[in-house]
Amino acid sequence: MTDDDPDRQRRPHPPPSLEDGDPPLLRTEGIRKAFPGVLALDGVDFELRRGEVHALLGENGAGKSTLIKVLSGAHRADAGRITMDGREVRIRGTADAERLGIATVHQEFTLVPELSVGENMFLGRQPRRFGMIDRGRMAADAEALLARVGLALDPHLKVRQLGVAQRQMVEIAKALSLDARILVMDEPTAVLTSQEVTRLFAIVRQLRDEGVAVALITHHLEEIAEVGDRVTVLRDGRSVGRLPASASEDELVRLMVGRSIEQQYPRRRGPAGPALLKVAGLTRDGVFHDVSFEVRAGEVVGLAGLVGAGRTEVARAVFGADAYDAGTVEVHGSPLPPRDVPAALGAGLGLVPEDRKGQGLVPDASVQDNLSLVTLRSATRAGFVDVRRQRTAAEGVARQLGVRMAGLGQPVRTLSGGNQQKVAIGKWLLAEAQVLILDEPTRGIDVGAKVEIYGLINELTEAGRAVLMISSDLPEVLGMSDRVLVMAEGRVAGELPAEEATQDAVMSLAVAARPAPTDTPPAAPPGEAASPPTEPDEAAPPPTARHEEEEEPRDH
Repeated sequence: MTDDDPDRQRRPHPPPSLEDGDPPLLRTEGIRKAFPGVLALDGVDFELRRGEVHALLGENGAGKSTLIKVLSGAHRADAGRITMDGREVRIRGTADAERLGIATVHQEFTLVPELSVGENMFLGRQPRRFGMIDRGRMAADAEALLARVGLALDPHLKVRQLGVAQRQMVEIAKALSLDARILVMDEPTAVLTSQEVTRLFAIVRQLRDEGVAVALITHHLEEIAEVGDRVTVLRDGRSVGRLPASASEDELVRLMVGRSIEQQYPRRRGPAGPALLKVAGLTRDGVFHDVSFEVRAGEVVGLAGLVGAGRTEVARAVFGADAYDAGTVEVHGSPLPPRDVPAALGAGLGLVPEDRKGQGLVPDASVQDNLSLVTLRSATRAGFVDVRRQRTAAEGVARQLGVRMAGLGQPVRTLSGGNQQKVAIGKWLLAEAQVLILDEPTRGIDVGAKVEIYGLINELTEAGRAVLMISSDLPEVLGMSDRVLVMAEGRVAGELPAEEATQDAVMSLAVAARPAPTDTPPAAPPGEAASPPTEPDEAAPPPTARHEEEEEPRDH
């Protein structure tokens, strides 16, 4: 069987065994790091062997990113010991880390868009000849490194011309240009499609087989089993477990959150009330067609489908953010005018968009200001904001949702992903919205924070609110929905009650061919030729199993 055989690549890779007395390539012991008011690392132990992929797992705020910043030289540890090949080393800055062969691929790209690929890869250490930059050698070296990560790319291209996945591979190639013995990767799959993730993991396996040690931070438990050898779990700044990558999801979750989660999707279903949201025949030419559904009080309706099915576009049209060509939207039995967000707000409709940082929050504004975005007018008297009233209301919602923060004045961008999402939902609680559209409500947040969001959804429906939940996480849709609507190619392909909704049933509808139009073309007026039948809309782009995920604030 050849090395290119895909089955071989998917086969678990046994962790390299250590010879008697042979130390790991890297080991940390008792690493501590504090920031004002926060103990980010409290005695962390971690190790890396040659030729292994060692995953770091933990909730937001557990200390994962702080640990890799210590290893990469971005932060100095306050206490503890770091050894490489059994010898103690000091990492006082990034230059020390690079000299030791530690390269880091951060979640936020560090490439300069206006420079070429080759210039980015050797920025600050360009090869020289006779005192001048040797651009020919730089391009040749860049090509060789790009080939090593499977990227056939002209090194003279500007980085701004590259796609997200290509930039990710360039970052890895740049790290390898440092002759890295250790490659640290912080959420490398966060912005990749499923096909791109497959390619990335093939590169990671190749590097592992070459003897490179890879430390991988991820929120995705399935990725650990797919590409990892071992996993270390951090909780509250401490290392609480080191397990083989084959450890069960339940065991990993228990270590992460400090408790056993018997039911990952704790939906508490009750009787549904009257329909609060009715959508009939909603159509936007070329995007979605004849979409009809309703959501009742006390109910969660899941909206499933593949990428390109039109779910987010429907949600935005219902909320009045985008126009539509035909159909009606009713809230509490009253019709809403098209593309009229103020009317939607007045009717008690709220939307938490999938891009919460770009559309749902003002990242540089405080928690208090973000919670008050929708209700600012009601807190204004004679042209002045009643700050005391605003603060009291925001405090109540933040306490109700359990937002973890230093105070209401803390900028939202500094919160973890889960707490950002609580604030994004909280502004609608403050506005007393009765119908909430949640678009990808748990994307990019850790397992513990997800469970908290699920609990909040239960509280919303128990209070008589209606929830329309869009999610690309199929187990989440099945676990939290009372009914599941499945969209395919801009249409509702089917509806499933909770007891009949299975992954197979949903996917069968999601990939089903769209039914042929049944409308008969109108007869041509006398003396005119009949118009040819209209062609069906173009199919949606090829689906992927994974949406792009937005970047999250890292732990301190």
